[in-house]
Amino acid sequence: MNTKVSTLGINGLGRIGKLSLWHHAGRKYFDKIVVNIGRDVGTSFSDIVHYLERDTTYGRLDSFLNGYQSGPVITEVDEASRTLNINGVMVKILQKDRNPKDIEWADNDARIVVDTTGQFLDPSLDADAPKGSIRGHMEAGAQKVVASAPFKLKEGVPMPEDAVTTVMGINDADYDPLRHDIISNASCTTTCLSHMIKPLIDYFGIERVLSASMATVHAATGSQKVLDSLPKTGAKDLRKNRSIMNNIILTTTGAAKALQLVIPEMSKIGFIAESVRIPTATGSLIILVMNFQEELNKKPIRRDMINSIYEEAAKANSNGYLMYTDTQNVSSDIIGTPRAAAVIEGHETHTRTGVININLEHLRGLDKAVLEQIKDHMTSLQVTQAVIYGWYDNEMASYVNMLGDRIVSIAEAMH
Repeated sequence: MNTKVSTLGINGLGRIGKLSLWHHAGRKYFDKIVVNIGRDVGTSFSDIVHYLERDTTYGRLDSFLNGYQSGPVITEVDEASRTLNINGVMVKILQKDRNPKDIEWADNDARIVVDTTGQFLDPSLDADAPKGSIRGHMEAGAQKVVASAPFKLKEGVPMPEDAVTTVMGINDADYDPLRHDIISNASCTTTCLSHMIKPLIDYFGIERVLSASMATVHAATGSQKVLDSLPKTGAKDLRKNRSIMNNIILTTTGAAKALQLVIPEMSKIGFIAESVRIPTATGSLIILVMNFQEELNKKPIRRDMINSIYEEAAKANSNGYLMYTDTQNVSSDIIGTPRAAAVIEGHETHTRTGVININLEHLRGLDKAVLEQIKDHMTSLQVTQAVIYGWYDNEMASYVNMLGDRIVSIAEAMH
């Protein structure tokens, strides 16, 4: 019989760490949450409480949890023990250690830890790596560690046997409790993208997909600069040091690589992923472009067909990870949308069908003897390009809520 895991460890209290604490304080699956900051904050313990009880994007914690008529939800603040009560959940703050292997997880019975720092993403590093490692959490007493970002391994280094990347509702069943101890919850963009692509692959099959690309119009993140600044030593992308308040900034995304980890079929086609950062706090958009091969004697791919695929997939998706809407939205409308990894904006779905001329002489694997028997070496292929828009709240509603589901599902499988 499983013994319920009662304590969750959170390493880091940035955007994802703080909002994860909000999520679990509302969810109340864990009786106790231990948060490691690893440094002094402000002038007193009350400065941490001040930071936790309000948020520029999502408002006050009490209103977030219980509505506008709510009273204070942070009580029993004890500076001596570094503890407080949030909505009935006991929270302890650790401020001494930053290296995962030194954090007091064992002393606080935190058997499952989510690392939200974005600093420890290479599962191949030993626990005693000079700059710290995600494996250090297990040396410190954790049994399972969840990273709130994609893994980053050096080129050519294989994924360790005990590590896996999952997206809830896509490949969460790939997690094996007896084998995997380190789990990446991928990224907010990969999470949305995978829920946009999976229904189309399930319906058409990967064989009909000729190519795909995406661009995410992404809200600002904590790593960006409010005002222009000098780049760090060795920095190659000078745009990251430009003011996010005043610029549209071209950047990169690892969504294409991470997508293949959760939907392996995507490795069979060409896929390009691009990212643009814009001056908003949260609420992002993926513009997905897919090229499909039309087939004889089959219904042509049109806008209504694409939308109906998403409508049916959303209805069948009982966990609410995929939503479909015909409403005309703007980015702020998506902030706080519960649980939705992707909200398909059906009003903006577009398709165009055209003909591609192909010279058979350029086809790989076509036998020359066969080619000599064909009089006309030119043939044509009917292709439909579909453009789909998918919204996602890249902080709380999309990513953090699904991260919370991943953590609870892992905790429920622990003995």
